Amino acid sequence: MILTDFGAQAIMNRYLNNTTYLPLTARLYTNNYTPLDTSVLGDFTEAAGGGYAAISLGTTWTVDTLHVTPAVAVHPAISYVFTGTLTGLTTVYGMYITDSSNVVIFAEKFGTPFQPRNNGDTITVNTTIQMSKGTPT
Repeated sequence: MILTDFGAQAIMNRYLNNTTYLPLTARLYTNNYTPLDTSVLGDFTEAAGGGYAAISLGTTWTVDTLHVTPAVAVHPAISYVFTGTLTGLTTVYGMYITDSSNVVIFAEKFGTPFQPRNNGDTITVNTTIQMSKGTPT
């Protein structure tokens, strides 16, 4: 995943300056877009229809700062279960995570796009964030 410039600033402000924690929400996007450090909400088209709903991530991240350098944060797997085809753009290209102010904190384009078509089609995402600029190991 790419840590956006705005995401890095938000993390610094919220954690280093001890401001109020804002819960994060994982969302799927349907436009064929590759996230950048400068990505903002308007760059993503959120999935719609087909039983899709954004998922609140809460505070279930596990951060490992002892065994890996740089630190890695891992969230338990999340699953999107669909009831059928999406409306509008019907291919899911990736996921982005926003805070409660709709600032994009993280974003990832999947290696393989996904088209939900049937009741019960599922996307399961394992989210690992390496806390540095550059390519995760």
